Amino acid sequence: MSKLAICPGSFDPVTNGHLDIIERGSRIFDHVIVAVFNNQSKNPLFTVEERIYLLTEATKHLSNVTVDASEGLLIDYAREKQAQVILRGLRAVSDFEYEMQITSMNRKLDKDIETMFMMTNNQYSFLSSSIVKEVAKYRATVADLVPEVVEKALKEKYK
Repeated sequence: MSKLAICPGSFDPVTNGHLDIIERGSRIFDHVIVAVFNNQSKNPLFTVEERIYLLTEATKHLSNVTVDASEGLLIDYAREKQAQVILRGLRAVSDFEYEMQITSMNRKLDKDIETMFMMTNNQYSFLSSSIVKEVAKYRATVADLVPEVVEKALKEKYK
């Protein structure tokens, strides 16, 4: 049986930290689905369709990675796709408490789907989509923080 992982997030926008986790996950799992979830508590800059496009462009060099979107519960989506693993990135200890709560609930809902945490590369430990948007809004460079396609999209949004 091939191992399928779901790498979920809002990806508004995708950063090099996200890509670090996706690329490393693609070396571990047979297939990785990067799933865009629309977090209702956030006010997104990019539409779901734009985020799918940006992620698709940023991951096109990875033959075993596909991009999709969902609006429901992550665990339901993972079941629907018959995934064995949910792949989550951690930047710092502060991420762990929140992620542990989500993982515990997912485990309660489906004990057969595991969650795997992967620490991001140290060079991205400070990086978040929110920080990228804030910096880009003031027209500072984000070239080393996001894929080129995202940098261009941010410039267009903040014209």
